[in-house]
Amino acid sequence: MALFPSVKVLDSTFFDRPAENVAFDLIGCRLNWRRGNKPESRIITETEAYIGPDDLASHAARGRTKRNEAMFGPPGALYIYFVYGVHWMLNVVTGPVGYPAAVLIRAVECVDGPGKLTKAMGMTGALNGKPASERTGVWFSEGSKPRRNSIVRSARIGVDYAGSVWSAKPYRFSLKGER
Repeated sequence: MALFPSVKVLDSTFFDRPAENVAFDLIGCRLNWRRGNKPESRIITETEAYIGPDDLASHAARGRTKRNEAMFGPPGALYIYFVYGVHWMLNVVTGPVGYPAAVLIRAVECVDGPGKLTKAMGMTGALNGKPASERTGVWFSEGSKPRRNSIVRSARIGVDYAGSVWSAKPYRFSLKGER
């Protein structure tokens, strides 16, 4: 049963595009999940694009590994990894199968920060590689699309290790006033 029956769930065709486009278009959409039997839904307010194997800030820049295997999966799959021994990070895979690109969900309304978000969701790595869908309990749906000029592009956070060129790429998207 749909959480919001009149709202379109985003399927793999939405995610089968370049990560940069998906990251921009996810702003204003809804991230939905179930924690136990309780459904939750929040507007996505901040994302970051990781555009493939040439992106030195991407896990894919080091080649295919057990950790990043989900990034090579089908569009709309979840890529969830543990960072700093503390936080789970929620990403959704973009582009065609075999091309490792993904979008990190950095924030939703009332929850600022990717680690805080996954904690609020009760998320672990158990869904890594699974499709984003109502069936798996984490999915995306349409929302109120903000005006283009209300979405700010900036450099990604915490990727200085990627060097001056890749760390400065404007692949972070956020709603004005939500940064």
